[in-house]
Amino acid sequence: MAFSPTDVMPLTARAEALMALESFIPFVILALVIARAVSLLG
Repeated sequence: MAFSPTDVMPLTARAEALMALESFIPFVILALVIARAVSLLG
């Protein structure tokens, strides 16, 4: 799994921010899934 867009370069600050957001959202979702799994074990 790669979180870096290696084939595209963002040309504007807005595009760069959106690409950063798209990389950050999966980390948040993964953290929520892990937290839910841990809470179900306890």
